[in-house]
Amino acid sequence: MSPRKTTRSSSTVNTPHLVEPRRPGRRAGRLLAVSVASVAAAACLGAAAVPASAAGSEPVVSRGVTIPAFYNPPAQLPSADGSLVRTEPLPLGLSLPGLDGRQMPGTATRLMYKSTDANGAPVAVTGAYIEPSAAWKGGGERPLVALASGTMGQGDQCAPSLSLQHPLTIGEGTVSIGYDNIAVYRFLAAGAAVVVTDYAGLGTTDRLHTYVNRLDEGHALLDAARAARSVEGASVTATSRVGLYGYSQGGGASASAAELQSSYAPDVNLVGTYAGAPPADLTEVMKGIDGSALAGALGWSINGFAQTDPELKAIVDARTNDTGKAALKGTSTMCVGDAILGYGFANSKKWTNDGSSLADIIAAEPKLQAILAKQRIGNLKPAAPVRLVTGVQDDIVGHAQARQLAVDWCRKGGNVTYEPVRLPNLGDKILTNHLAPLLTDQGDAISWVKDRLSGKKAVSNCWSMPLQP
Repeated sequence: MSPRKTTRSSSTVNTPHLVEPRRPGRRAGRLLAVSVASVAAAACLGAAAVPASAAGSEPVVSRGVTIPAFYNPPAQLPSADGSLVRTEPLPLGLSLPGLDGRQMPGTATRLMYKSTDANGAPVAVTGAYIEPSAAWKGGGERPLVALASGTMGQGDQCAPSLSLQHPLTIGEGTVSIGYDNIAVYRFLAAGAAVVVTDYAGLGTTDRLHTYVNRLDEGHALLDAARAARSVEGASVTATSRVGLYGYSQGGGASASAAELQSSYAPDVNLVGTYAGAPPADLTEVMKGIDGSALAGALGWSINGFAQTDPELKAIVDARTNDTGKAALKGTSTMCVGDAILGYGFANSKKWTNDGSSLADIIAAEPKLQAILAKQRIGNLKPAAPVRLVTGVQDDIVGHAQARQLAVDWCRKGGNVTYEPVRLPNLGDKILTNHLAPLLTDQGDAISWVKDRLSGKKAVSNCWSMPLQP
């Protein structure tokens, strides 16, 4: 596994173009149906610190999509976490001119800022800040929502900031949907400013995205909130109330950030966190992903952790067969749609030398157990009120482990609002049981965050946990 998954191109075109025709494999009809369903679900639901031209290198091409040179990090980064490296205007893919001449729902800026990765090293992270056109009517100065996107993939073309400019990229080479854009727009409509992180290595072309690494994600989200204050024209300040919002991978990122805020970013005025379907226990989550429509996420996880911990790479190389090595390389440049079409319903037993599943290998390898134990969310008390939501039928990011996170936080004295989403079984392993709560609960989730941004107190329901599914 190479730490760099993109290919260089001399092209200077910054708009995505699609190549690499791919033939559907087995179960193509089923996989295509899942992908189309995901598109339909998303449908229901664009003054620099350093000029972008200062990147001084060519754009990168990932699966036929040209990544703008903006995303190439410089050799040197600022020392302070959350410091801006560079900015440029970001045209929102869905926007309209307002009566007063300002764009609706807001004016967006593409960001690159400095963060710290899980190894304590500096890392450049990209994202976007949107200054809303609507006034904030919740009382006090304009607040900020730091939004952590759900799973987008590991290819640089999957970056959430790019999806704000291109909400849907679909073709023979890649399929990426900005399904969290609707939450962004709903917060903007309420007059809250929004900053979105791309996470470490997603978009930025110097490394792989470290998928579901709690430290990388938590740091990147908190540093995005810091970076937002320095954007030219931003109305948010160091005293602005900050809310964290995320579902699925984003739920894990927001949950991690809620735990880390008091020690890593005490200067961020955190008032509330929404963590939907958080992958708190990766050992359990990997069992749910294996053999599912999102089996490609196993590759993203392994690739990211092997990059962070070189000792793990030796274990991976020794235990994977040619099929597994090809899957790890292939997934490293894929978005969700690509992974569904290319590796949907794959079983990790087909990737190993001895036919062991990933769960079996983890159980037999103390080193792997130790790595995943460090990723466990729930060992620290969240710094502000948290609303944790999990679908009782969720078989991808398992319900039981998400509920256990609420229990862990409650035992530590956290202010936790736990909400189990009760829906019928909508189909095993095809993502519907995981995605449905995102859609059905989103309105309540956004309302809860807006109440915290307005200064309203949250009342914990930890007392009800023994009665809750």
